[in-house]
Amino acid sequence: MDTIASFFSFITTPVSWVIVQFHTVYGAIFGPDTGWAWGLSIVSLVVLIRICLIPLFVKQIKSTRNMQVLQPKMKAIQERYKNDKQRQSEEMMKLYKETGTNPLSSCLPILAQSPFFFALYHVLSSIASGKTIGVINQSLLDSARQAHIFGAPLAAKFTDSADKVASLDATQISVRVVTAIMIVLMSASQFYTQRQLMTKNVDLTVKTPYMQQQKMLMYIFPVIFMVMGINFPVGVLVYWLTTNVWTMGQQMYVINQNPTPGSKAQDQYLQRLLKGITTHNEVRSKRRRNIVSAIVAKGPDRNDNERKFINSLSKSGLVAQADGTVIKGEALPEGESHATKRQQPKRQPKSKRHTGGGQQPASKTSGTKPSTDADAADAEPKTSLQKNDEPKDSQPKQPPRKNGSGGARAKAGARKGQQRPKHPTKK
Repeated sequence: MDTIASFFSFITTPVSWVIVQFHTVYGAIFGPDTGWAWGLSIVSLVVLIRICLIPLFVKQIKSTRNMQVLQPKMKAIQERYKNDKQRQSEEMMKLYKETGTNPLSSCLPILAQSPFFFALYHVLSSIASGKTIGVINQSLLDSARQAHIFGAPLAAKFTDSADKVASLDATQISVRVVTAIMIVLMSASQFYTQRQLMTKNVDLTVKTPYMQQQKMLMYIFPVIFMVMGINFPVGVLVYWLTTNVWTMGQQMYVINQNPTPGSKAQDQYLQRLLKGITTHNEVRSKRRRNIVSAIVAKGPDRNDNERKFINSLSKSGLVAQADGTVIKGEALPEGESHATKRQQPKRQPKSKRHTGGGQQPASKTSGTKPSTDADAADAEPKTSLQKNDEPKDSQPKQPPRKNGSGGARAKAGARKGQQRPKHPTKK
């Protein structure tokens, strides 16, 4: 660890200068030699660094959103090449290159903090060894060595011997208890942050490298911190615990206010948005109107959460507009509107079409009989009046039927119509 920290020695002077400036302020309140003055100086250093890293955090959020936009295409690639993992990876990399998306961009804040982390470790190690470093002179060094946080010296480690801890006016038991508690809190906060991201803010319908990366970090980082934490001075543990708490709060804000489309967090957010809209019958902020407008613009490409939101608005008598506002209306839910939009007559079954069930019955006064294909071929079609004018003798005699129906119309359900001679005589 000392070897790694030495690579970042070029920023130990700026880091030590920031700590000294904060110590001057807090020392005037709590006393220059107290753990509160030095501990709060380290906490303030973390806050300052994280504020400076907000642009990187915004870039991380944008990259995450780009990954979410690409998820339908990723899913299509996975389904198309599900039996060829190598081709699937090649197509994924090609998609990232075409859209300018970097799945590893979520690590940018952590990588950017690393120099400050190791620089602080180098400063505290020098304090533990009794060496001046940066702008910390001998008087500040003596003050820092006397500072204790809950009974543990600022520069003490879990692995320090009893003699070394005694030289810092502390006991080995108190140092190990405090450092163990801080290591557990540091690992637990890291695990909770990643778990919250995986369970609430990820669309689980699509497996992406980003999701696999976050799942890996959820288990790897806590273990790394727990193993390496025993070699961190108490001041470094304060630094890392503070930055984990900051990250956890920052992540909770993003999940609640800007959730991932298709995630559980989006469903919860849209439910809160729906409650506010139905209560006031309007969308009350510009940011929320932009969200509603984006959902309306998606049309049929909405996910399940967004369709549920639009349907719930319709059930409440509200219709979302393209500009993000809502108006009162009697719109049906989206699922029902599609079902009732077009009403077509039902197609008759095949049996009814063969038996003539779909045809209207013939007029009783016409006295006509159903014509056959032979009649249509031999003679021109005639109207019912022309047929009634013909003498009865001109009509061909029909053989007696067994069912006694005579010249009556064939029963419904019969396979064929009334039998007639193939070549009827003409007068």
